[in-house]
Amino acid sequence: MVRTMQRLGFGGLPGLKRALAAEFTSAVAPDVRLRQRISHVGQDLPAIWERVFDEARERVDHCRRLLNPEAFKKAVELLVNAPGVLVFGAGASDPAARHLALKLGRRGHRARATAATGFALADDLLWLGHGEVLVIFQPGRRLKEITVLIDRAHAVGAGIVLISDELGGEFAERVDAVLAAPHTPTGITAEPLTGIIVADALLLALDSLDETRSVEHSHQLNALREQLLGSRFR
Repeated sequence: MVRTMQRLGFGGLPGLKRALAAEFTSAVAPDVRLRQRISHVGQDLPAIWERVFDEARERVDHCRRLLNPEAFKKAVELLVNAPGVLVFGAGASDPAARHLALKLGRRGHRARATAATGFALADDLLWLGHGEVLVIFQPGRRLKEITVLIDRAHAVGAGIVLISDELGGEFAERVDAVLAAPHTPTGITAEPLTGIIVADALLLALDSLDETRSVEHSHQLNALREQLLGSRFR
């Protein structure tokens, strides 16, 4: 069955679930979807626990299988040498964007995150500079902001890494690297789950390429924490 789904282009069971869920989620209001999810799982608490872990495991396993080694290498090379990083993640993608920016800062990389959309995004884009890297977390919805972000990065000469589920093919020719992060077909598990895992893989790769910087800034961070918290930190 899995091989049949792969031949049809779904990449496995999670891909088929997303394809089936796409039309459903676009046509049904969020509150209706929530009631249907609750109705489907019922009140069997152990079954609810298992359902959440099953979907999380499926998403993580699928994300692992979708690795593009060349794209991952390119993304790491861009980040390790960048004078600055702007990470964008709107809505549910905001936690993944802020996670990456925070952890980059702790490793000595100048990084900032934004979840701004519409008029407010212009202020963040204004300071995107030459040689910097724009990292975009956007699972599936084609926001106008994505096009504007990419256009701005091209205009100033910034690198672009797109972390997405459905938009990779559409923007592959306009970005430097696309990393797959499958989103949830049901809404049962957190939207940014796989995005955060992809971010962690990037961070560990950066540690391996620039160990001295990562270790030195980790030491400085701990020293500052100790000054702030004293014996409580120790």
